Amino acid sequence: MALSLSPSLLGGVSLALVSGLALAVQAQSTTPPPAQVQPAQPQPAPSQPALAEIPALQATAPSPDAPDPSLSPECRVPGSKLYTLAKLKAVKKALREHRAVQVLTIGSNSGGLGTAATYPVRLEDALTRSLPDIEVTVESRGVSGEIAFGAAERLRNQVAEIEPDLVVWQVGGNDALARVDIEDFSQSLAETVAWIKSHGIDVVLVDPQYTASLAKDDYYRQFVQAIQKVAEHEQVPLVQRYEAMRYLAGRAISALKGGDTAQSGAGFRLADLGYRCMAEHVTRAITVSLLQPDVAPVSKASPVPAN
Repeated sequence: MALSLSPSLLGGVSLALVSGLALAVQAQSTTPPPAQVQPAQPQPAPSQPALAEIPALQATAPSPDAPDPSLSPECRVPGSKLYTLAKLKAVKKALREHRAVQVLTIGSNSGGLGTAATYPVRLEDALTRSLPDIEVTVESRGVSGEIAFGAAERLRNQVAEIEPDLVVWQVGGNDALARVDIEDFSQSLAETVAWIKSHGIDVVLVDPQYTASLAKDDYYRQFVQAIQKVAEHEQVPLVQRYEAMRYLAGRAISALKGGDTAQSGAGFRLADLGYRCMAEHVTRAITVSLLQPDVAPVSKASPVPAN
C-alpha cells in the first residue's frame, strides 16, 4: 500500500530538514579547524660538560720559558725544560663524565722504601688538588731495580686488575745502569706504550733522574734521548725529569755562588729534591696536557746536552 503524506506533514519534514542543515552549517563555521600537525623536530643530543666547567682546567698554560709559578718555589722549572705535551683522551673522558680517575704508577721509583715511598701519596694529593670535585686514586706498582722489559711483562696483568685511565711510567734509569741494549730497550718501550694505548688507556712517561756524575755517562744520556723519541713517536706526554733536575741543580749552584742561601738551600741534596718535586712535575704535565686542544701536535722535547 502506498504511503501518502499530507501537505502539512510534508511542510513539517521540510522545516526539520532545513533546521538540521542550518545547525550543521553553523556548527561547521564555529568549530575551529583541526591543528596542523607539525613534523617532529629532532631534539639535540645532550651536550657533554666542557672541560672549562672544571675550575682547575680554566687556567692557561704558563710561558714555556719562565719558571712555572704554580709549582712550589724550590720545584719551579720552565715548561720547556719540564714536559712535552700530548692528548690524554682517557683522562679527558673521565673528567667529562665526572667519574673517578684511576692512575697506575710503575717504574723503580714509583714506590718502595725511603723518600720514594711518599711519591704515590704526594701524586694522588697533587692530582686531587688540581682536579677538584673529581676523585683520583693512585695505585703504585713500582719494583725496585726493574728494567723496562720486566715492567712490560707485569703490566698486562696489572692493567686487567686495576683498569686504569692513566699509566705513569718512570723508565730508563735502571736499563741504562744495567747497560741494556738501547735498541732492545726502545723497541720494548714503544711496543708496551702502544699496547697500553690500544686498550684506551693514557700514558705519561717520566725519563731518568739527573746527577752530575750520570751526566758524564754518554750511554746514560742516550737512554734519555731514546725515551724522548718514543714519547714523540707514540704521541704521549713526557715528564723531562733529567732536564728538570739539571735545571734545579744549576739554579742551586748559581744561588750558592751568589751567597743566596735561601735559594740554594742549606745542605742541598738533588736526589731528595727530585723526589719531592716529582709529584708536582708529573701533575703539572698532566694538567697542562689536558689544556691542549685535541688537535694540538706533540711539542718537542728539550735536547739532552752533551755534558
